[in-house]
Parts: sequence; structure tokens; C-alpha cells
Amino acid sequence: MRAFIAVTLPEEIKDGLHRLQEKLKISQADVKWVDPAQLHLTLKFLDEIDETSRKEIGIALDKVAGSFPAFNAGLSTLGAFPRPESPRIIWVGMNAGAGQMQDVVQDLENQLIRIGIPKEERTFAAHITLGRTRSTAHLKELTQALISLKDQPGRQQLSFRVQTLTLFKSTLTPHGPIYEIVQESTLKTT
Repeated sequence: MRAFIAVTLPEEIKDGLHRLQEKLKISQADVKWVDPAQLHLTLKFLDEIDETSRKEIGIALDKVAGSFPAFNAGLSTLGAFPRPESPRIIWVGMNAGAGQMQDVVQDLENQLIRIGIPKEERTFAAHITLGRTRSTAHLKELTQALISLKDQPGRQQLSFRVQTLTLFKSTLTPHGPIYEIVQESTLKTT
């Protein structure tokens, strides 16, 4: 199965991010927007795994979750990879809790290396993907919208508690991916 590990988002956060997507859609750029119900914060993309690996990953995920207390996270500015002037991936980054998230990901990478899953080459940057551009149509307008909305969604409005780490199965379809929860591992309560 195709799989990844992520932090799920509360509905009110998904709603806030959807409102932000709607503001960006005014640019009429050719963007494949992530379905608000599918929004999440990816910690590790695993690609194809078999049942034996799934079980080992589940054990590693429980171990990582049991090593960290639940923590508060906050979403910060809007941005794009590689940069707002040539957006390919539109995202919202994390400010509050970014250090804790980095620690969780580092431990997760270390645990997964032990079971033969290679470490991610790129440095982890906590973000939620809102959409991906499909063509250059109206990119200038999208860039202007990104710049004008840069300091939104606002730190106060989009904060949430990270309480679980989730292993997802991802099934690709012509209408977009379908995500299914395989396992949830709960962080320590304080």
C-alpha cells in the first residue's frame, strides 16, 4: 500500500484553510486545490509498503508518540515553493510548535532508519499544502494574492493541539487521492 505519516487537523483548522483557499482562487490560477477534508501536515512520505513493513512502522510510530508530550501548534504565514514569484506548491507554514514538530520528525526518521526506511534527503519544513499549480495560467495574479495574504491566516485563529501521529493509506484515483487511517498513535498527555 502507498502510505505516509501525518498530523491530522481539527475541522475548524480545515475550515480556516478552506477560506484561505477560496481567497486564493480569486486569482483564477490553474491550481489543483487540496480537498479541505484531506488537509493534513505530512511528517514522512513512505511510498509503497508491505504488510510486514506496516507492522514495523506501527511499532516505531507508537514508540515515537510515547516519547513526546502533546503540544500546541500554530499556523503562520502563507508561502509557496520554490518561492511566491514562481509558485508550484502553495502552503501554510507552522510557527508555534515548529521546534517540537522538528524533534518528533527527527525521532521518527531515526526509528524508521532502524527498520530500513531511508531518511528524507530534504530538511523538514512543517507546512500544510493547500494546492499545486498545473500550468502558468494567471500565475502573476496568484503571486499577487499570495503576497497580499502573506500574513494571514493569523496566529491566534489557526492554532491547534497535536495529540496524535497518524499512519495513512493513500489510494490514487482519477478524482484525487483517497486517504484512509491505518493507525493513530497518541502522544503523552501531561
